Amino acid sequence: MIEIKAKLKAARAAYKLEVKGRLRLPFALRQQRGAKVKLESGEEVVLKLPRGEVLRGGDLVTASDGRVVEVQAAAEKLLHASLPGAAELALAAYRLGDGHVPVEFRPDGLRVAADAAVERMLRELGAKLSEVEAPFEPVVPPHEREHAEGHGHRAHHDHGHDHDHGHKH
Repeated sequence: MIEIKAKLKAARAAYKLEVKGRLRLPFALRQQRGAKVKLESGEEVVLKLPRGEVLRGGDLVTASDGRVVEVQAAAEKLLHASLPGAAELALAAYRLGDGHVPVEFRPDGLRVAADAAVERMLRELGAKLSEVEAPFEPVVPPHEREHAEGHGHRAHHDHGHDHDHGHKH
């Protein structure tokens, strides 16, 4: 099986690279080390990127056979939240961050993965919500990348289990 071990750090225009594969993945898989996924061609690959590495749409990665593969962010079911003011936006961002919910900030609001509990919380804060299907590119702080990857699950989880987040709740 082909392994993807490195993300190209140089700008795409820096080299004349020939892309020989595409990998379309949702956000959860783009941050999961050891995930077995398929190229658009159907060929199986395993993600063996360095711990904490998050793939973004448009990234170029190298495969163990020397090929350059382009990463594409797959469309996902998301909630788009528009909040009435800066204070409500700040409070929503704080509460989502406190719950380790990945958030994509946009000029007209924020987006999160569709989730009933998150939807209720945003409505309580006065958010106007709409469902969208789009690529998801949330902010992932370095400590969250390591935490999510180290536990083999999404960064959003309940706090009914013991582990150190590096901060107090």
